[in-house]
Amino acid sequence: MRITWTTAQQQRLRELNATSPLQEMTFPGVKERDRDFHDIECLLVRQNRQRLVEMRNVHRRPALCELEKKLVNMLIDRGFVQVLTPIILAKSLLAKMSITPEHPLFKQVFWIDERRCLRPMLAPNLYHLLKKLVRLWKKPIRIFEVGPCFRKDSKGKYHLNEFTMLNLVELGLPKGEGNRRLAELIAMVMSAADVKRYQLIPNQCEVYGKTVDIISNSNIEVGSGVIGPHILDKEWGIVDPWVGIGFGLERLVMVKKGYRNIQRVGRSLVYLDGVHLNI
Repeated sequence: MRITWTTAQQQRLRELNATSPLQEMTFPGVKERDRDFHDIECLLVRQNRQRLVEMRNVHRRPALCELEKKLVNMLIDRGFVQVLTPIILAKSLLAKMSITPEHPLFKQVFWIDERRCLRPMLAPNLYHLLKKLVRLWKKPIRIFEVGPCFRKDSKGKYHLNEFTMLNLVELGLPKGEGNRRLAELIAMVMSAADVKRYQLIPNQCEVYGKTVDIISNSNIEVGSGVIGPHILDKEWGIVDPWVGIGFGLERLVMVKKGYRNIQRVGRSLVYLDGVHLNI
């Protein structure tokens, strides 16, 4: 009967980002296992130290920051306008998104006081801006925001309490162009993120209802798109056809790098650009 890694060894291999085949090895006995663990750990430590050297001398920015820069530049080149909106969100704006105390997402919100919270999504502020811009700019109106969002759903290897969203929206589409334009915009972002293999899967969302999820070849949802007009539009005075997409940037980096834990790529005091600092 062959044996596997000890719990401590498994944890150490995960910290050092060992591949699945390495983490799933089996052995004829304890002596062989511990010998192989020593050799593998030494190799992975060297590799991780080399990545930190490259981070200091070559890259100097985490992959998450590089991705954000790349996406911002791409969208600006394609005619989108970047906006910056408050991280602190009024409870009334959440209510306009149907997120009231009865809604499942309400329990995941970080509340500052009775009337304000840390935004769990970018959409309410973008809706608010579109309502104003539609009176000032000719259509189509193309805007986007990149910034932190907060939710109490950090349980699991694909979730963070604090994460980075990219939301883009194009309002004023010709009638019947929603599906085509949605697929086109998704392809633009996925190409810029260098994630080539993905699927578009219809789904149901607690906020928007009918959505199109963007699923990577590793079966991780990296984003979700919506086509309007939508039932929520009337709360904001929006009447024109539109498309909107939200991407989780940490998930895009996770997929691109082949990581199995999103903690590696988020804001952290434990990891630096995917490298566990306990080496």
